[in-house]
Amino acid sequence: MSGGASGRPYGSAASAVAEQPEAVRMLQSKPVLVSGAAGLVGRHTCEELTKAGWKVRAFVRNPSKAAMRLAHLPVELQVGDIRNADSVAKAMAGCGTVVHLAAVAIERKGQGYDDVNTDGTTTLLDAAQIAGVDRFVYMSQNGADSASPHSFLRSKGLAQDAVVASGLSHTVLKPSVIFGPEDEFVNVLARLVRLSPVVYPLPDGGRARFQPIAVRDVAKAVRVSLEKQATRRGTYAIGGPAALSLREMTERILAAMGVSRKIVSVPISALKPLIALATKALPNPPVTTSLLELLSLDNTVQQNAITEVFGITPTPFAPDELAYLKRITASSALSSLFHRH
Repeated sequence: MSGGASGRPYGSAASAVAEQPEAVRMLQSKPVLVSGAAGLVGRHTCEELTKAGWKVRAFVRNPSKAAMRLAHLPVELQVGDIRNADSVAKAMAGCGTVVHLAAVAIERKGQGYDDVNTDGTTTLLDAAQIAGVDRFVYMSQNGADSASPHSFLRSKGLAQDAVVASGLSHTVLKPSVIFGPEDEFVNVLARLVRLSPVVYPLPDGGRARFQPIAVRDVAKAVRVSLEKQATRRGTYAIGGPAALSLREMTERILAAMGVSRKIVSVPISALKPLIALATKALPNPPVTTSLLELLSLDNTVQQNAITEVFGITPTPFAPDELAYLKRITASSALSSLFHRH
């Protein structure tokens, strides 16, 4: 991983480039800027793109985290903040495409939904227009809507609207919940399993339905978005192969961990005061009251583009695909409440 434009050259994948259409080879002649490159989707996207011959400029806030997660990849590292126009312009210089993944799911001091998810996207769009980038891929969220009463979904919806209205050649991806070794959804559920040795409370009995999609499939969809002309100016909902209730997901998580718990339904209204207290008391709460509300909403994909548009056979949310959860211990689960990952 290089430390900037003066670092070691990008890794080459000449055979991969040669197999691509001329239009894609032209795009690959310039770096693709990946915001949020050290995050869950970011790391897998950087890996997927570099394997396919793309020059990747990884735009990150935390250089130490990026070094740990991206050191094995031939990417150029650019440190900055998507909310800072100067650092964005510097990162954007010379790039032909943008993959915008940076976002926050849990608000923390200095990192709010409005300034990161919405305003940060606008800052990137402005810089992309000035730089004349050819493609802009935006990672939105299934259910994102600028009119949503839920602040997280509203912030992503406003950002999505800005991307569509920008005039740039864009692709918007709207995944259901994403799972993978570093995710902060399934792993959170698994850590709570370790911290609940007998009874496992589920909001409203886990009736809400999701369509979990593997992070490696999302990364593949990003790559195909850049390579497939037909995805220009398109918005696509993507999900896994099956809709599952939160209870069904929990049962598969328990099976993957090789443990048993008595699942008990708890009204969200009863959980809210406890979550509010945890949010104030813990440096890294597992969930907030706003995210708790989202656990009561269906998050399934009506028209799943993952196979029809992107040609990807989605990975099932199955115990053997969740084997990484076995490494979670009660000690590490407790530590996670006080230290961010």
